[in-house]
Amino acid sequence: MLRFDNREPLELRNLEIIPNAMPFAEGSCQINLGDTRVLCTATIEERVPGWMKGKGSGWLTGEYAMLPRSGRDRNERDRLKPNGRTIEIQRLIGRSLRAIVDLERLGERTIILDCDVIGADGGTRCASITGAYVALCLAVKNLGMSNKFITGQIAAVSVGVVGGVPLLDLCYEEDSRAQVDMNIVALADGRYVEVQGTAEGMPYDRVTMNKLLDVAQVGLDQLFAEQVKAINR
Repeated sequence: MLRFDNREPLELRNLEIIPNAMPFAEGSCQINLGDTRVLCTATIEERVPGWMKGKGSGWLTGEYAMLPRSGRDRNERDRLKPNGRTIEIQRLIGRSLRAIVDLERLGERTIILDCDVIGADGGTRCASITGAYVALCLAVKNLGMSNKFITGQIAAVSVGVVGGVPLLDLCYEEDSRAQVDMNIVALADGRYVEVQGTAEGMPYDRVTMNKLLDVAQVGLDQLFAEQVKAINR
């Protein structure tokens, strides 16, 4: 199958993770997957939200936004209230990264992971999670903190079925034509945090789901390796 951007079915888009892209943040990176580009920053505050004070535990939250011309059309800024899609992705980022953070070991600190999309060509939520992990690890490294509260490595990738063919890392044109669309969030040890799968028409079966998980693993292994390179650069 000839893909929209001439990739092989199990090929990621051109991947680049640029560490310390935002010099004033405790930790940051820019992750590029083809024309999808996300700035990810980590802020670590020596305080917790009011509802957590005195509990001896920390908190981690994610925020997500798309710049007005990050996509093909101008989207409105979420000045007052985020839209439903933004809220959904923010929650996904937060719970994904909380899966690899021991909040009790973190202590009474708050980690804020900001993911700002400057280029949207499909897979922005997956790129955000993958980049947020790098930003978090760089924040800990740059501050000279113990990383014992980070309990695993996490990344995310999109997969789907287009024209009957399972594909890795869908761009926008492929995503808009997919019969099945999935976002896979997983740890490097093989466990899953989230599997978001949707049939755009006919339902899919267990065989298709298992095949897509195998396709996702090909991309996840590459993402894990690039995360390590960026953190240690």
